[in-house]
Amino acid sequence: MSVLPPEVHSALSLLLQGLQSPDNNTRARAEERLNNEWIVARADVLLMGLVEQIKGAQDAGPRSFAAVLFRRVATKTRKVLDRDESKDLFITLQHAQQEAIRQKLLETLQNESLPHVRHKIGDAVAEIARQYCDQGQVWQELLQALFNLSMSQDAGQRELAFRIFATTPAIIEKQHEDNVMPAFTKGFQDGNIEVRTAAMEAFSSFFSSLQKKSQKRYYRLVPELLNVLPPLKQAGDTDGLMKALIALIELAEEAPIMFKPLFHNLVQFSIAVIQDKDLGDTVRQNALELMGTFADYSPAMCKKDSSFASDMVTQCLSLMTDVGVDDDDASDWNNTDDLEAEESNMNHVAGEQCMDRLANKLGGQTILPSTFTWLPQMMISNAWRDRHAALMAISAISEGCRELMEGELDQVLDLVIPALRHPHPRVRWAGCNALGQMSTDFAGTMQEKYHQVVLTNIIPVLNSPEPRIQSHAAAALVNFCEEAERATLEPYLDQLLSHLMRLLESPKRYVQEQALSTIATIADSAEAAFGKYYGTLMPLLFGVLREEQSKEYRLLRAKAMECATLIALAVGKERMGQDAIDLVQLLGSIQEKITDADDPQSSYLLHCWGRMCRVLGSGFIPYLSGVMPPLLALAGAKADIQLLDDEDQINNVQQEEGWELVPLKGKVIGIKTSTLEDKHMAIELIVIYAQQLEAAFAPYVLEIMEKVSLPGLAFFFHDPVRIASAKSVPVLLNAYKRANGERSPAMARLWETTIEKILEVLSAEPAIDTLAEMYQCFYESVEVLGKDCLTSAHMQAFVESAKSTLEDYQIRVRKRREEQQEIEDGEDETDETAIAIEDDQTLLSDMNKAFHTIFKNQETSFLPAWARLLPFYDAFVASNDSTQRQWALCILDDVLEFCGDQSWSYQNHIQQPLVAGMRDPVPANRQAACYGVGIAAQKGGASWSTFAKESLHALFAACQLPNAREDDHVFATENACASIAKIMSSPHCRVPNAQEVIGPWIRTLPVENDEEAAPYAYTYLAKLIDESNPAVLAVADKVFLAIVSAIEAETLQGQNAQRAVNAAKRVVQVARLDINQLKSRLRPETQQIIRLHFL
Repeated sequence: MSVLPPEVHSALSLLLQGLQSPDNNTRARAEERLNNEWIVARADVLLMGLVEQIKGAQDAGPRSFAAVLFRRVATKTRKVLDRDESKDLFITLQHAQQEAIRQKLLETLQNESLPHVRHKIGDAVAEIARQYCDQGQVWQELLQALFNLSMSQDAGQRELAFRIFATTPAIIEKQHEDNVMPAFTKGFQDGNIEVRTAAMEAFSSFFSSLQKKSQKRYYRLVPELLNVLPPLKQAGDTDGLMKALIALIELAEEAPIMFKPLFHNLVQFSIAVIQDKDLGDTVRQNALELMGTFADYSPAMCKKDSSFASDMVTQCLSLMTDVGVDDDDASDWNNTDDLEAEESNMNHVAGEQCMDRLANKLGGQTILPSTFTWLPQMMISNAWRDRHAALMAISAISEGCRELMEGELDQVLDLVIPALRHPHPRVRWAGCNALGQMSTDFAGTMQEKYHQVVLTNIIPVLNSPEPRIQSHAAAALVNFCEEAERATLEPYLDQLLSHLMRLLESPKRYVQEQALSTIATIADSAEAAFGKYYGTLMPLLFGVLREEQSKEYRLLRAKAMECATLIALAVGKERMGQDAIDLVQLLGSIQEKITDADDPQSSYLLHCWGRMCRVLGSGFIPYLSGVMPPLLALAGAKADIQLLDDEDQINNVQQEEGWELVPLKGKVIGIKTSTLEDKHMAIELIVIYAQQLEAAFAPYVLEIMEKVSLPGLAFFFHDPVRIASAKSVPVLLNAYKRANGERSPAMARLWETTIEKILEVLSAEPAIDTLAEMYQCFYESVEVLGKDCLTSAHMQAFVESAKSTLEDYQIRVRKRREEQQEIEDGEDETDETAIAIEDDQTLLSDMNKAFHTIFKNQETSFLPAWARLLPFYDAFVASNDSTQRQWALCILDDVLEFCGDQSWSYQNHIQQPLVAGMRDPVPANRQAACYGVGIAAQKGGASWSTFAKESLHALFAACQLPNAREDDHVFATENACASIAKIMSSPHCRVPNAQEVIGPWIRTLPVENDEEAAPYAYTYLAKLIDESNPAVLAVADKVFLAIVSAIEAETLQGQNAQRAVNAAKRVVQVARLDINQLKSRLRPETQQIIRLHFL
């Protein structure tokens, strides 16, 4: 029975007809009526009318359309009356209206017989359920209705129940979890294959919504879950198998360990699917992705499986031979100019990507044996596809297997180099690819040890008859040359550039573009050595830039700009002479002629201007007025964000490049990322100008700060923009300070605005890695302003933000600890956890630098605010986490260093951590503690003298550890040595029986690594030498060599070095040492130091 009168349904029917009209004008008028006469004026009537249309319409088309429109309208956002907030439309209706519509909607769900209409109704039901879940409300009738549907005699209804569960798993409340297990078990065992698949998808969605602790109780369902798979494969049901594999991929991401008892069986099944060509490429790649996901999330389990590595490598290599189908001679491949043709869905690409993942996650010891079982025979195969696959496999695994492969590069290159002379072009292309990838993955080693092998073999490939090979060989040279030293490249420059200049004459534009990029890279690496070729190349580039060219040549000209400006950087302003000014003017002329928004020259120009600024320095100032307007326009761009309500809008946006779609509460948010990327780049370039020009850039600072940098700190749409903005603030402050003076009123006004914004962001930034950047922005800005730039209010606000940050950090640590306790044997720490720990360590480090900077500039005035954080230090110094102990110790060191004798007020919080720290097994913490004791003696005054003297024993113990001189420990040892010197030098300490300390102290020398510790140690040693201390003269030869060691290591420089040399000469004279005899036992490099300074 209809709730609404007939005239309403008549009007609604006319509306629905109009909305579906093929005529654009009719449809537009209907949309206008829908919005103005229905959604705004009577949304409740509209939604009830649509439900009744779903229930009462005779034809399936109107029923289906009404269901789609119901969902679309229900999700629209509207303001809540008398409240400053917006909600989904349906949830804003009166409760009685909601209840009536819900009841009708469930009736249509249960009564609809056509599957495709039923699915549309199910989507509408799921959307309403989602709205209730988001509000923390319960739709009681729905859950019972779905359980009833899951037990229905109609397979379609059973499938529908699981489809809705999959879309909105949050409708299953905790008190109903006991009903879930039998429902899913029955679903997995259902006689209908589509129901079983829907049950898998629903279970995956439901399982992912649970907390980790709750997930474990459902592990027992895995056998029934996996039993769904074999019948799908046997029936050749590729659609169902694809859905099932995707559900398993999601589960493997959540809890791979749940599959441990049956993992081998699942591996064997997946391998069988990958092998079965009759199932189609998509399903085979889904099975490959499932195994790759296990490698990502549980590498230990994969390593332990007896056949995982060998089977997966075999299947990846097999898929990688599936290349060039119907193009055996590569004629089509050779003749295409589209080098970026979409291949991501190809088998060979899937195989390459999976090999890369396996190598990175399982490592060389697991992957290399299986891979090199196949590669040697594939490399001598008569089938070009085998050789291509082998070479691409080397490219794929070299990063993950770097450690083991690096020692075997001779043998690997023996496999790769012959491919450069193979008759088939795709084999030669793959050989270039392998060399390029290896040049990056084995950077340093490839360039230093194998430059002759690589360059003498790949340079001739530039002469290949195929343009694609020419281009790829040039691209591989980019990888090699960007990591090469100038001296390495210099002997090959003639050959390289003569070949590349010939490529500039190629009829293929993409070859010319790549040749320019390669020449630019070579110039960047060769630096001044490139000057020899300047006279030949630069006129060619000027010719390209001056020539009026059509649209298709714009990228070529952009590459020429890039090449010219990189050459300019390489050879410098003096070598360029008038050309530098001519090039800048030419760039300005090109910029004036750019009219199209998609012209690639625009973005290239921005970077070119930045390079020319570095070349010309202050000579660039006259050109700023032309450069800055487009740069400021990009830097000041607002976020382009759209709320996409329906499928048409989503599809339209998906067709455009540069958009990212983000699902949010049943809607989709479109963010134009290309605009944000340009904004980020522009801010980075502003940093370059401000760094290079300093005071001359000051006229732009206030505008940039107001419109770009300070708003950018809170630009939450794009993390890179916030980070670039944070890096720009101290640089801009410095430019303004240089122009106006550190204490000028103008500087004070800018600083007040800036510091307020920085402090505000410190308390609001949600991303941990970005928050670290904000702390860096803070301390670098304070460094620019210098002494006493923070008021008491500023310091209180900083401490309040730091307190909140530390509390959040403690919560994250506690949560990770709890999760760690839940991890079962064999389960790996996730990459996500490892990254989170690293981000927290970076955050603590940058907070540490912020505290250091405040204490350095504010000294004792910071103590009252800082003291509020003492409970954190007390907790951190006693923590089992070495990072926390180090963080606390370093800040306690700052209190000692910058607060003098007032630091004694906090001695109850400082002494014991330093004592424990000197015994800490972690060398970084031992270093911090040893340093702190020395600082207490040096700057703490008489109050700290007793503590310092009592610490001598612990400092000597730190120097005498068995591993004290190993790389990881030597800085702690040298800091202990320097701290002993500080104690012995302190007028407050007056160590009794000093002579008994001096002898053992001399044995803690030399200090040849820590440039900060060395001056203190050797200044004290020089004092002892000047006093002709008997302990020094007794071991004069060791003292002399300790000084020579520090001079050679350059830990002493300038006046400190000269003072030490003079002291060494004195000890030689007083002790009558035979330098030549001492020298004869030393390395040639050390002998040279002695000859230079003492003979």
